[in-house]
Parts: sequence; structure tokens; C-alpha cells
Amino acid sequence: MALKPTVILPIALTALLLGGCASEVGPHGQTTNRFDPRFLAKSDVDRVADTSRGEIMIGLRRVAEKLYKRNPKEWKKSGQPSVEAALQRLFAGRVDFPELEGRREGAAVLHAFNASYQGDRVLAMMAGLLGMTYAAFEDKDDFYMLDSLDAQKLYNCARNVEIAIWKLSSSKMINSEGSNEFVLLSNELDPNSPNLSFEREFGRVIGLLDFLSKIVADKHGRTITRFTQSVATAVFFPIGALKF
Repeated sequence: MALKPTVILPIALTALLLGGCASEVGPHGQTTNRFDPRFLAKSDVDRVADTSRGEIMIGLRRVAEKLYKRNPKEWKKSGQPSVEAALQRLFAGRVDFPELEGRREGAAVLHAFNASYQGDRVLAMMAGLLGMTYAAFEDKDDFYMLDSLDAQKLYNCARNVEIAIWKLSSSKMINSEGSNEFVLLSNELDPNSPNLSFEREFGRVIGLLDFLSKIVADKHGRTITRFTQSVATAVFFPIGALKF
């Protein structure tokens, strides 16, 4: 039996209102619901994309902060008064920093490990990674049903982060005293006091990118082209220039 319009309309309105509700957990563990009209235009995948991007940006900021604390001379090179000031500049939403001379994405990351570069190496590396991430998320930080993400870009961005990790953990240069030292200090491999926090944080970022790429691919019924390559010889994928 077909439902009458007078019955269908209340049901539809109820569904819309429920779809626009968001649950929040209070400081004492209590759950409350609030209505946000924005959620009416968001699918479940959109909300996953919002959350994933937010967590990835938090992870990258943690990495940048750790790198600055392990390499305090770097933020001083760009004339910043503190680590926090350097982080605010880095995460202000831009990637075209003057000292990088137009380098973005992979080119910026590689510039960070160039022995002749005298600028802020943390900024160069993280600006490159941020540029890739912004491009993978189509330069958006809020997603709705009419927005579209590309699974291949997200997947490629994850592979680029893997390459950056290898560069960070393996790149060395001769210092003024003639000794071979890491370009940027990251993980502490001392067996008596190990610190693998960089690897864990980067691993979390990679996992989120791979997870979201799989969701987006399934949503659109597409297949991700997977690459098998050694990080030691791999090249960065130009995320911003990819068109699928």
C-alpha cells in the first residue's frame, strides 16, 4: 500500500533532522546531541573525510613541533622568536614560502636535505608535506556531498610520506668538524633510551591516508593503482598536478 504524502513528509523531515544531529561526549562521559544544519549536506564519507583530514593535520603539526624541538637551530634560521611562532607560520595555510623559491611538494622536501641549503630545513620538509596533503584533499578542509576526493591522490600522498620518512632517517652530511651527521635529528635509536615517536606519528598519518583512499575508491567504484618500489630509489608523486 502506498503511503500518503501526509505520512511521507513527517518521516522525511525526521530523517533529515536525525541526519543533522551530531553526538558529543562531555567531560564526564555523558553523551549529548546537538543539531547542526551543516550535517544535512554531509554524507558519512564526508564526515570521515573531515575527521581524517583533521587528524592528519594534527599529526603533521606534532611531527613539525618534534622536529623543531630536536633541531632548535632550524626555526631560528627563519628569524622566528619561538617554536610556536615558527609553527604558526608553517600552518597558516600557505606553502609558497619565499626561502623555498617556488619549490613545492616533493621539490620542497628534497630541498630540505640539500647540503647547500642554509634556510629552515624543518620548514622546507614540512611545507612540502603540507602542500601534498592540501592537494590530496583538493585544498579543502570541509567536505559536503557535492565535493569529490580522488582516491589515487590520497594513496600517492601516503607513499610520498613514506619516502619523506626514509629521507629523514637516512640523509646525512659532513658538518664543520668533518663528522658525518644527520641533516635533521628525528628518532633516537639509543637502545638505552629509544624514541620512535616520529615513526609512530608518521605511521598514523600514512594509515589515515590509506584508510580514506580505500573508502573513497569504494564509494566511486574505482580501483587504486598500487606501486611497488623501494623508498631508497622512489621519486615523489606530484599530487597537485595529478588529474584523473
